[in-house]
Amino acid sequence: MKISEADILILPGLGGSSPGHWQLRWAERMANAGIVEQADWDEPELDDWADTIEQAVRLATRPVVLVAHSLAVIALAHAAPRLADTNARGAFLVAAPDIELHPDVPEATTAFRPIPRNPLPFPSMLVASTNDPYCSVDRAVEFSTCWGSDFHQAGDAGHINVESGHGPWPEGLLMFTRLMQRLRP
Repeated sequence: MKISEADILILPGLGGSSPGHWQLRWAERMANAGIVEQADWDEPELDDWADTIEQAVRLATRPVVLVAHSLAVIALAHAAPRLADTNARGAFLVAAPDIELHPDVPEATTAFRPIPRNPLPFPSMLVASTNDPYCSVDRAVEFSTCWGSDFHQAGDAGHINVESGHGPWPEGLLMFTRLMQRLRP
């Protein structure tokens, strides 16, 4: 599927995407992309986030590809069973945090426990860093295996956000394009 043939729904994580974040840049660059706005970025409620994701997908009239970062990856995993019979065609998952075992994840993420382990109802790719401050590579591999996601190791890329030097993130756009090529319209 071509990027132009889909609605690209961008799902920021805890706190939203800060200025210069690759997700905001992608939303500005792609005419068919938009940020899914959550009611509360800083004190998230799982049901609200999952409902908002489901509603955004159901309101789309074209095939949907979701682009989730950090806590939004976990929210999408929770919402995924409700997306099986929708226009959702795929998901690009970046820097999933280990909110169950990692000691440094923010307290606000605990409401999203446990992390779902069911396969996602659409093709996906999980991108993880070898030095993510919130998730080990082993746990990221475990999540991708459970979800049926292709796994891509991004090297020493931190949490793949502005703080780790990922503004435009052209390598991510190449990975996203590879995922898009696998999806059916």
